[in-house]
Amino acid sequence: MLTRVAYRINATLERYLPEQRLFLKSDTETRFIRLRPVTQLVAMTGAAMFVAWTIVATAVMMMDSIGAGSSREQAQRQQALYEERLNALSADRDLRADEAVRAQERFNLALEQVAEMQARLLASEDRRRELETGIDVIQSTLRRTINERDEARAKAEQATLALAETTGSGRTEQGRAQDTVDTLAYLADALGGTAQERDLMEAAAEKSAERADEIMAEKRALERRNDEIFAKLEEAVTVSMEPLDNMFRDAGLSPDDLLDAVRKGYSGTGGPLSPISFSTSGAGPAPETVRANAILQGLDRMNMYRIAAFKAPFSMPVNTPVRFTSGFGGRNDPFGRGWRRHEGQDLAGAYGSPILATADGVVTYAGWESGYGRLVKIRHEFGIETRYGHLSQIRVSVGDRVSRGDRIGDMGNSGRSTGTHLHYEIRIGGDAINPMTFIKAARDVF
Repeated sequence: MLTRVAYRINATLERYLPEQRLFLKSDTETRFIRLRPVTQLVAMTGAAMFVAWTIVATAVMMMDSIGAGSSREQAQRQQALYEERLNALSADRDLRADEAVRAQERFNLALEQVAEMQARLLASEDRRRELETGIDVIQSTLRRTINERDEARAKAEQATLALAETTGSGRTEQGRAQDTVDTLAYLADALGGTAQERDLMEAAAEKSAERADEIMAEKRALERRNDEIFAKLEEAVTVSMEPLDNMFRDAGLSPDDLLDAVRKGYSGTGGPLSPISFSTSGAGPAPETVRANAILQGLDRMNMYRIAAFKAPFSMPVNTPVRFTSGFGGRNDPFGRGWRRHEGQDLAGAYGSPILATADGVVTYAGWESGYGRLVKIRHEFGIETRYGHLSQIRVSVGDRVSRGDRIGDMGNSGRSTGTHLHYEIRIGGDAINPMTFIKAARDVF
């Protein structure tokens, strides 16, 4: 039965693959090998399968090579892009720092100018009071001289009457004339001296009036200069304050509540600026005093912002090239368990890369936790907590106080993870928020 089937198959294939003979000749004899149609078909099928396998394997290898090259190029582009962003952030931070330094220098210069102008104003007030005192003395002297003149006239009249009563009518006309001449000479001398004193007092009064006008002109010039200085300072404070307000609002923090918390827990470093008081007479504050106090309040607010910025996590937890992978919110579980909530930001990088604290705080947990692997938790001010998961090594202990930029561990792949990366979380009052809001908000200032 099998022979018949084989014969029929050979007969059918004979039309397409006729029987072939392969002759093998030696010195003594000649042999041949018969290649039946079935044998040829099997050989051709095997050769075709080998060629097809070779083509498929080559294509797979070429696709892997192309894919690897694309991944490397993409990683290089992303690394270059991240480095450019870091450079831009660094340049922007340096620019903001320079602007703050220049604003502080302008404020210090303005304070010096205000102090100098205040000294000039006080000196002008002293000179004005001296002139007023001089005028009062001159007027008093003039009044005293007039009184003395009047008294001399009265005494002369009394002396004349007394002489007439004493001598009676027997006195000669020549004696009375001589008395009159003497009296007139005395009065002329007294009136001449009084006139000279009056002329001197009038000249002094004119000079005092001219000096008073000069002082008022200097005062108006100083007031205009003060107004210009205060306007520049107010503009500088406003320009410096807006980026800080935007940074904290973008991070979801109320600036007023944040500053109140800083003031309540203020430890004394730096210190709030005291208001300026230019008057001790008990009168209401001058407009310059009100404006100066407003500027000082703005600088105090900037100082509080500076303290709050160092106590809140406004920085990157890594300083090496990384790639932002899974973000905050919902995502497909990498282990195939459906749609799950992701409460942090994943940053993929090189194994062992330094992990840095993003703000000043105290370590509250450092160990293994299910899902997170090796985990570090840091408690910061204002009810903020940061978490750093999947570490390969932990470099801090519970209770340690860390500062921004301190190394707390190394990047790894521990816990529920599919590759080397850092799982970074920020929680406020126990609720997880998107860490990218803090990272992006810091770009306005740092």
